Amino acid sequence: MSSMSSHRRTSHTARRRVAAVALVGVSALLAAAVQSGAASAAPQKPAPGRVDPGAVALRLTPSQRAELIRDADAAKATTAEDLGLGAKESLVARDVIKDADGTVHTRYERTYGGLPVLGGDLVVDTAKSGRTERVIKATGAAIEVASLTPTVAAGTAERQALSAAKADGSKKTDADRAPRKVIWAANGRPTLAYETVVGGFQDDGTPNQLHVITDAATGKKLYEYQGIETGVGNTQYSGQVTLTTTQSGSNYTLTDGARGGHKTYNLNRGTSGTGTLFSQTSDTWGNGTISNAATAGADAHYGAAETWDFYKNTFNRSGIKNNGVGAYSRVHYGNAYVNAFWDDSCFCMTYGDGSGNADPLTALDVAGHEMSHGVTSNTAGLNYTGESGGLNEATSDIFGTGVEFYANNASDPGDYLIGEKIDINGDGTPLRYMDKPSKDGGSADNWSSSVGGLDVHYSSGVANHFFYLLSEGSGAKVINGVSYNSPTGDGLPVTGIGRDKALQIWYRALTTKFTSTTNYAAARTGTLAAAGELYGTTSAEYTAVANAWAAVKVGTRPGGGGGGTSFENTADVSIPDNGAAVTSSIAVTGRTGNAPSNLQVDVNIVHTWRGDLVIDLVAPDGSTYRLKNFSSSDSADNVVATYTVNASSEVANGTWKLKVQDQAAQDTGYINSWKLTFP
Repeated sequence: MSSMSSHRRTSHTARRRVAAVALVGVSALLAAAVQSGAASAAPQKPAPGRVDPGAVALRLTPSQRAELIRDADAAKATTAEDLGLGAKESLVARDVIKDADGTVHTRYERTYGGLPVLGGDLVVDTAKSGRTERVIKATGAAIEVASLTPTVAAGTAERQALSAAKADGSKKTDADRAPRKVIWAANGRPTLAYETVVGGFQDDGTPNQLHVITDAATGKKLYEYQGIETGVGNTQYSGQVTLTTTQSGSNYTLTDGARGGHKTYNLNRGTSGTGTLFSQTSDTWGNGTISNAATAGADAHYGAAETWDFYKNTFNRSGIKNNGVGAYSRVHYGNAYVNAFWDDSCFCMTYGDGSGNADPLTALDVAGHEMSHGVTSNTAGLNYTGESGGLNEATSDIFGTGVEFYANNASDPGDYLIGEKIDINGDGTPLRYMDKPSKDGGSADNWSSSVGGLDVHYSSGVANHFFYLLSEGSGAKVINGVSYNSPTGDGLPVTGIGRDKALQIWYRALTTKFTSTTNYAAARTGTLAAAGELYGTTSAEYTAVANAWAAVKVGTRPGGGGGGTSFENTADVSIPDNGAAVTSSIAVTGRTGNAPSNLQVDVNIVHTWRGDLVIDLVAPDGSTYRLKNFSSSDSADNVVATYTVNASSEVANGTWKLKVQDQAAQDTGYINSWKLTFP
């Protein structure tokens, strides 16, 4: 982690003021509402269990959406001034959502000195009156760098990027274009940098689109992420279905004129281009087996149609970009390619034929998964690495599952299993399990400080588990003939609110609360804000969101949860930048005997780079228990987490301490609060 003279430290007082003003109702107030049970983050709704009609997104025509974006662009200079952005900063309107009550959620990209600010995206909520109600930023840091002139040559950045891609197993590697200058702000430290995009193919044959960010002053690699987002008629998986096609002369083509002109192409083992549009004289497509190339085409075309309808009828969304324009699908990619992927650069979905070309990856939930990557790319833009990457993957699993239930197809009934039809493991087991993600052998059931280091297909388990618990609740049950038994990380039960409500909450959070850098703590905050707006902060739905996150070890339950005894210290303690350790104390009294083996330690620390922090629990006799290690790659803000400590060898009564040390320069923060809970 390099030192930068241009880094602007933000004082403790200023950060608290910004949290209270810019993020009102989304961060500070919601955290307080969950801890105290107060209903201050959003207005109380009059109809329990019903969505507030004013908070529902309107179905905009393409021209209405375009007009709103034009209006936002026309006012962007005034908006930037109102937000207190610097003279060198400008906004570019990228997306807009309008609620029935007139509230407009505008998503902006940011530039600085004419350069794109990666990680500078933000969402501005504007009331019908024109008053700015809320601002959610991907970074809280002031965008300012000492110079816009690199000291490292672009060629150096390109060579580094090519080396990184080859180290990841890339083949036929080459830079797609010359490195471009950017401001890198996703880790809270605005830095002049180069972005290099490396093409070729990944080690499994997936196209490569590796984005490598290089410090333009030092040549140090700051970040990398993959731009290709993978998922894993008479159709093969969905039986006989109705397809919308287009007749041209004596031929029919797989062109869906009712859904933005979505087209389905046959790559015929190729790995580039669009391939050949499926076309034939008969309007019956495929024979339900791999012997007919059109079978996979029918599956993909059907999946795209059901996904379009799911988004339209569930969320009033018109296509992936919400602009009424269809994407396109490509099937029969490569030879025995065991994957499927979304590529935003071509606005298309691509499916391989699986091992031995025997199981095309065109099942309904996979189709929904891939199109949903496009939705995420065109809304929150969650970076495809670390915790934000896990949320990106989970979003596709969540909405892919929603598509499967929405389609209500007898040949592929809805379930909380991902890829159960494509037999990617070769033994009939699903690719992923939402009720207990660890059943796949790699996914995380619950959050921990190491989750961000997992592959995004495994770190997604935390959000998948949250969504299942929020929808169906914990414990054993049978749904559509499938048995589930979902555990909780805190050992306490969760009561579900139903899948339909859970989907509405997740979609609203994705489209109006999440940004490119959202991590699990921020996802909790965003979904609570969404639930508060839709159902009210005193609603069962709001409480269920808090409980479901606590059950996967993100945050705590309202009121401490489970009837245990809690002791809390809410006094702020500043953490010196790269300095000595500080402590915050809690006096525990009235207990008998030793502490439990499942002592709960809830930590809330505000910090601009949490990877700098080492956190310990210190028992009354001085024994220490490590809660969090230093991590140079964990660039997200804040620590909002619940840790479970086996403190059974310690006497319960006495003074316990939270010990925190910042072990790297240039980022600051403070202990906001912490709590001990004896179950």
